[in-house]
Amino acid sequence: MNALHSYDYDVLIIGAGSAGLAALRAVRRHTQRFALIDAGPWGTTCARVGCMPSKLLLEAAHAYERGHQLEAFGVHGADQLRADVPAVLQRVRDERDRFVAGVLKSIEALGPRAIQGRARIVDPHTVEIDGQRRLSARSLVIATGSKPHVPEEWQTLGPRLLTTDTLFEQPDLPRRMAVLGLGPLGTEMAQALAQLGIEVTAFHASATLAGLADPKVNAALRQSLERSMQLQVGQTPALGESGPAGITIHAGDFSTQVDAVLAATGRRPAIEGLGLENLGIALDPHGLPEIDRHTMQLEQLSVFWAGDVNPDRALLHEAADEGEIAGSNAVAEHPRAYKRRTPLAITFTEPSVATVGLAYDDHWSDEVAIGAVDFANQGRARMGLRNEGVLRLYARRDGGELLGAQLCAPAGEHLAHLLAWAIARGSSVAELLELPFYHPVIEEGLRTALRDVQAHVHAARDTAPPAYCAPSDLDGLE
Repeated sequence: MNALHSYDYDVLIIGAGSAGLAALRAVRRHTQRFALIDAGPWGTTCARVGCMPSKLLLEAAHAYERGHQLEAFGVHGADQLRADVPAVLQRVRDERDRFVAGVLKSIEALGPRAIQGRARIVDPHTVEIDGQRRLSARSLVIATGSKPHVPEEWQTLGPRLLTTDTLFEQPDLPRRMAVLGLGPLGTEMAQALAQLGIEVTAFHASATLAGLADPKVNAALRQSLERSMQLQVGQTPALGESGPAGITIHAGDFSTQVDAVLAATGRRPAIEGLGLENLGIALDPHGLPEIDRHTMQLEQLSVFWAGDVNPDRALLHEAADEGEIAGSNAVAEHPRAYKRRTPLAITFTEPSVATVGLAYDDHWSDEVAIGAVDFANQGRARMGLRNEGVLRLYARRDGGELLGAQLCAPAGEHLAHLLAWAIARGSSVAELLELPFYHPVIEEGLRTALRDVQAHVHAARDTAPPAYCAPSDLDGLE
């Protein structure tokens, strides 16, 4: 990079979350003339209030829930188990703080190149900090992340309204809680709270949960969730009266009273006051620019965009990839277009939920073949009392190339990775059926689904003899 030293820096990175830190790593390979700006608190959304504390809470909830199954295995005394919710929350915070400490240490090492303050873009090469100090750079990387969105009517609940920014800071949780929104994170938190013994009523305006589009997978998830909580889906919840006795919530003819509300109604790009209008480019009705997903560049400017501020794929691994692309192009003479990875999204409920590759579309023509497996009688799943859920595969009917999958299944997070890798390699269903499958494993359920979809595929090449990968027809042994 030919640095133009009329600028204070080569690159200014606005936002120190996962995307901003990935951009920083890419920039540092080429120049030390950079600064990282963040309004605080430092520590990334994932480590502080997102992926890590939410999964810590889920692990505790799933462990406690498994304890209730011990009697079925012939292990007695499980009725003495109890969930100490304050202790659970304390462990969440303790472990969370360990993750955050690692991030803080890396930022402290930057010294004066880590600038705490609110950035506002003045023009494509100039940023103002807290309305006072101005810094200039050849390139900007915008990675300001996202923040919880809470409809205005619910904000009147004050401290009885929680978001994932405040949930994990509570010393204890009340007996009755409502969860508003059953996207991926809302679904996870609703199940975790219910499994820990809290009386949960969950509301979702849509009939589809956790980002699912496939109706059969969605039905499997809904059936699983309804065992531990009251679900109200397909209608927008409304706030009724609230007082010392509780908070009343209505959804159509349904009404309930709770002690607190967790709003999981989505996150919005954190762009308020950022000054995007000063870039001189078109913005959509939400105030967002058009982004080239392969370069992360905004039009022809030396301005690049990365992470949850881009609502298209608000996931950590996508944020890290976008940060790497944005940072690499911010120091390049000519931005490069990068190939993006196979889409992969996982919700860590039990059973797990995942969308891999091409998502289900109910307008598909005969060009797409669909195969499935129901885990109700799958051998390994039955052994572990995890025999619920379905996996649905989508393949190109001509040739059998695997295109995508949605699932609500035991060990779903691992099945999803196998499928993502297969799709990334352009594998056909026939090629996957030629791979080894051990017995007894959950992956045999994947093989069942592959056989099912292969039956609807017009094979474009010779495959192994049918008997080579044929089912055993022995009940529960696959």
